[in-house]
This record gives sequence, C-alpha cells and structure tokens, in this order.
Amino acid sequence: MVAIDPGHNGGNGAHPEIINKLIDGGYGQRNVCNTTGTQTDAGYTEHQFTWQVSGHLRQLLEDAGVTVLMTRTSDTGVGPCTNVRAARENSAAAEAVVSIHGDGAPSSVRGFYVLTATRPPAGKVIAARSLRLASAIADAAVANGLPPSNSLGSGGLWKRDDLTGLNLSMRPKILIECGNMRNAAEADLMSSTSGQRQYAQALADGVFAYLKS
Repeated sequence: MVAIDPGHNGGNGAHPEIINKLIDGGYGQRNVCNTTGTQTDAGYTEHQFTWQVSGHLRQLLEDAGVTVLMTRTSDTGVGPCTNVRAARENSAAAEAVVSIHGDGAPSSVRGFYVLTATRPPAGKVIAARSLRLASAIADAAVANGLPPSNSLGSGGLWKRDDLTGLNLSMRPKILIECGNMRNAAEADLMSSTSGQRQYAQALADGVFAYLKS
C-alpha cells in the first residue's frame, strides 16, 4: 500500500471558514487545517498540478500491482485537513506516503526538494525509512532530469518541524515540492501534461526503488 497525498484542493479557496480552522499540528503547534496553495503567474494552480501528477503516479503504481490510497478523491472538494490526511495514511498502514506540492518561492528559486520530519513521531525505524524514501525520490528526480533546489535544503533534501502532515505521520513519509511555480521555466513544465508525467515518473521510480530496498 502506497498513499498519495495531492496537496490542497480545488474548493479550498471558497471555504476559508473551513481551511483556516486551527488544528493540532503536532508537538504543541496549532496550524491551519489546509491552504489554497500557490499558482503560476499565468494562474495555473497548485491544486490542479498536484491532482494531475497524483493521477499519473497512481496509474504507474497500480500498473505495477501496487495498491494505492488517495487522501482526496477529487479536485473540487474542500480539505481534508492535513491532520485528517495523516490519520488516513496511518490507519491504512501505508508502506510509503508521498505528499505532492508545488512551491511559491521567489522567481529566482528553481528545483525540487524533498521534506522529512525533523522530529518524526514514530521513532527511529520509521524515521530511517522516511529518509530512505526521500533519498530514493531525490535520486530518481535527478535521474529524470529534474534539478534539486538551488537554494532550499541541501541536495534536494530538507527537514522541517512545522508541517502537520509530517509531524503526525506514523508511516514512512515525505513531502515533495516538485518545483517552483513562480519560476517561469518551471511554471511552464509544471503546467504541461508532459511535465506532469515527468514528475510522476520520477516519483514512481523513487517509490519503486524504495520498496525494493
């Protein structure tokens, strides 16, 4: 079982009363339920990007016989909150969880970075698996022609302690910012079907390498 978490959702922007609600963000933090995400300068949204990449990734995994759980089932809904998504992944006992996002950094920033939890709640064994998953995906991204971030993290890897979905995960989990939607070159790639398939193939290759290990 692999869980795919397509970041954000198409209906989030119309329901601030839901997505701005404060939830348990782990380690005593209070974070918002969810956000609208970013978009390209041309108006192509992050929630559309993550949904399309997730669909391609799901097909690649299922074609290889992998059972897939999606944390949301359409691009027109609201949420779910990030703590609910983590709970679904945990309940499914996913062997790997891939949370897919696009960044909204300054336009000079380019490249992907893979995030893991600074303080993983499930202990050293799961933490080590998350790091292996992150490394496998980073390596696969580079092999598929995607560069690591030129300014965020190191070598395409980064740890954060403020993200609910990572702080509450009891499974091997990563969150990937596939690229910067505010960078013109990456925005073009991320908005295209061919680019979305390229990202999905990189993620699938990384997941397969991790599962085989």
